[in-house]
Amino acid sequence: MNFLSNENIQLFLLAYIVGGIPFGLILAKIFGGVDIRKEGSGNIGATNVLRVLKKKDPVLAKKVGIATLVFDIFKGIAVLLVAMMLDASEATLWGVATLSVVGHCFSLFLWFEGGKGVATGFGVLAVMLPYAAIVGVVVWGVAAKSIKISSLSSLMGVIATLIASFVLYPDMAHAPVVLIIFFIVYKHSDNIIKLIKGEEKRIV
Repeated sequence: MNFLSNENIQLFLLAYIVGGIPFGLILAKIFGGVDIRKEGSGNIGATNVLRVLKKKDPVLAKKVGIATLVFDIFKGIAVLLVAMMLDASEATLWGVATLSVVGHCFSLFLWFEGGKGVATGFGVLAVMLPYAAIVGVVVWGVAAKSIKISSLSSLMGVIATLIASFVLYPDMAHAPVVLIIFFIVYKHSDNIIKLIKGEEKRIV
């Protein structure tokens, strides 16, 4: 068990565990009295929280949805900031960033099920690659406003972030970014199939 005394291992474990905290599930249960996994799309993210709780109380839905989004964004950032305070290497920071997203997508608390990783992914990439993340957020925002399909807007945003990372940060090793985007896209597999079939629902 000596490996657990290694600071990098501790940070990686912390990133995975904190990343896996299902805030959408917790907040929807506390404030809305619903198990978000059994309602709507079954996803634990902010969009499904908003969609499900909106049927009961639109004002509450908005507040809980925003809270879910904020917590999901900042849980990855929080561990990154701890790692930075400990003067962790660039490689360790990328490990923390990646494992935060993995934790969200395959949560220990949900028997390795989880969310789609968009909010947590954007959070860690905003710290590691701020300019690329800004591009992604802008693309996501424009797409969400015009297309009004949450999954497609998210996918467009993360792909834009990936492309921007190659353009704006040409000298870095892009493997961690590709890996983060891969997990997010993979978790959208069902949505991609629905998009192809024209069955994906719009946000109303």
